[in-house]
Amino acid sequence: MSGIVVIFDFDKTIIDIDSDNWVVDELGATDMFNQLLSTMPWNTVMDKMMNELYLRGKSIGDIEDVLKRVPIHPRVVPAIKAAYALGCDLRVLSDANLFYIETILKHLGIRECFSEINTNPGFVDEEGKLRILPYHDFHTFSHGCNLCPPNMCKGKIIERIQTTLENKTIIYLGDGAGDFCPSLKLTKEDYMMPRKDFPVWELICKNRDLVQADVHEWADGEELERVLIQLITTIISMDDNVVDNTNQLFDCKFETIGHKVLPKPLYVP
Repeated sequence: MSGIVVIFDFDKTIIDIDSDNWVVDELGATDMFNQLLSTMPWNTVMDKMMNELYLRGKSIGDIEDVLKRVPIHPRVVPAIKAAYALGCDLRVLSDANLFYIETILKHLGIRECFSEINTNPGFVDEEGKLRILPYHDFHTFSHGCNLCPPNMCKGKIIERIQTTLENKTIIYLGDGAGDFCPSLKLTKEDYMMPRKDFPVWELICKNRDLVQADVHEWADGEELERVLIQLITTIISMDDNVVDNTNQLFDCKFETIGHKVLPKPLYVP
């Protein structure tokens, strides 16, 4: 193992769209979704929408078919496979749900690359209906974070992960406002990869002094691959005990990745 933990958001990071919107739009329930969204939390809306789709005769197979058509940049899967081959511990931290994420990762052939998926529960009940529940049961207790939605505080999950790590470097990739809280939990030994011109990037630009981690932006899947793999190989090269092994892995598996200069950290004047 490389001593690196890479934590990916899912929507608009691994895949190129919001998975909830994609399912609702593709199955023709956008109008009802928009009506409900102003009346209850997003996570609760999605559980209601799954019931509505069930009543409209949409099957689990229909939902799976839609998920398997989800847009994804062609360089994201190779980036994930490359990071895994270099010995990184890959994890998902997402406000989507387990059913969506596992269906898509299995379809892409990369489920085995991830050691852990932290997300909202999503499962098929005894009636054959998809249920989507909150990660934090906010009906029972509040997680107490005013930066995050009521169903999930990603910062608290990062803190839980950090307690299990010893001498490990975290690389965190995300796009949304919900990824700002976990970025505040990263240390100066870690790396934050916000998607450029997306909410978390804008929040970091406005609050750069609050983020201890080194910040490296990316705009699309091609840049995600380049920045991530160069960060990983740079971190590994700092450990003299594994430099030779790392170079061999890089030469054998990733000859198509350009050896460009590592992007400078993102700073705000």
